[in-house]
Formats: sequence, structure tokens, C-alpha cells
Amino acid sequence: MTSEAGTLVRAAGGVPWRRSHGAIEVLLIHRPRYDDWTFPKGKREGEETDEECARREVLEETGFAADLGQELPTCTYVDGRGRDKVVRYWAVTLGPGAFVATDEVDTLCWMGLADAAERLSYPRDRVVLAQFAEQLL
Repeated sequence: MTSEAGTLVRAAGGVPWRRSHGAIEVLLIHRPRYDDWTFPKGKREGEETDEECARREVLEETGFAADLGQELPTCTYVDGRGRDKVVRYWAVTLGPGAFVATDEVDTLCWMGLADAAERLSYPRDRVVLAQFAEQLL
């Protein structure tokens, strides 16, 4: 078995958000493969920029065009294959589109910040959410 440790994976994504009845809500995605709740994100393809990757991943995973806003702090961690992963995030407002469930993402859920913090599956995503809230509020 070949070890992938030492490989750097670059990824990007977004924290889609909106105001609903005066409150801020964020959009979480559910991935059935991992049975987790997270933000839309994914690995860069080819020569695309981080910004292009973030827009593409939000579109692929939610069905909606992404308008990138303020950049959020970068998240770094070791993925399930032992690779270092660097993920750049942006606050995202959604444009035209429509969600269609797939094998990759089967559900979307708009939630207030406190409920989203409880629903997110990974501590690193809760850190991203907290940083988003700090920058936005």
C-alpha cells in the first residue's frame, strides 16, 4: 500500500448565507457517503484557482451559482488518507439555480448559527462557522 502522507491537497469552498426574518442563516450539506453535515467544498481540479474551485464546488454540491464575498480564514488538517489538506473558504451568497439530490449530496439545510454549530459534524467546520460569524457581525 502506497502512503499518501506528505502530499498537499488544495481545496476550496464556501459558507453560503442569507438573512431570513432578520436572522443570519447558513446552508449546510449532507453527504450520505460519510453521513456528515458540512459546508460545500472540494479539491481543486487542474489549473483552476482557489476562487474558481470554490464557485464550482458550491455549484456542484448545491445547484446554485456562488457569489464569493469576504474570504474567511484558511482551514488546515490531515485528511482520512493522511494527506495535509488546505481549504480556503469564502462567505457566499447564492445566485440562480436549483438543488437536485445526488449520491454526493442528498440534502441541504438552512439553519441559524447556533443550530448549525450543533449540526456540523466536524470541529474544524465549527471553527470556520465561528470565524464567519465574527467577520460578519
